[in-house]
Amino acid sequence: MTASYLTDLGKILTQVQCASGAVALELADAVEQAVALVTTQTGQGRKVLFAGNGGSATIGSHQATDFLKNGGMRALALNDAAMLTCLTNDLGYEHVFEKQIEMLADPGDVLIAISSSGKSENILRAVSAGATVGMRTITMSGFAPDNPLRQRGELAFYVPSHSYGFVEITHLALCHCIVDTIIERRR
Repeated sequence: MTASYLTDLGKILTQVQCASGAVALELADAVEQAVALVTTQTGQGRKVLFAGNGGSATIGSHQATDFLKNGGMRALALNDAAMLTCLTNDLGYEHVFEKQIEMLADPGDVLIAISSSGKSENILRAVSAGATVGMRTITMSGFAPDNPLRQRGELAFYVPSHSYGFVEITHLALCHCIVDTIIERRR
């Protein structure tokens, strides 16, 4: 089991499908575009905001810390427990990220929206709110190839798997690849 799981994970990591709008990209080119986008925007004083639920929220928290501490970029995960419970109680969970983006985001900030299914209403609303504000958006999704989040990113990374583990590990690896590339190039 262990060997086949890791072999299958390795295959998934090489099968990520990427696009910029309707244009398909090779994985290396998509990562380069993500690095350029994040570097350009944060170089202009913009910040990176992460939105995700469950495992995707932990990826966002982890990466916001790495982008901030190791990458020297302003970054924030939109999953503070008090904020989540307050906004959920007052507005409903579908609005929890949307409201934060309306109040915290500035034009040119980068939203990294992460959803394994690509169907989470609160993530889709976050992307819409980001577009209204003028954010630049990178999406990370999985499961069904026609999931709605995949179609909404300026730059989209799609993991062709129905396994939460494979999708989440791949999203984490992609985020690490982006920030680690930025860090390495600054040395």
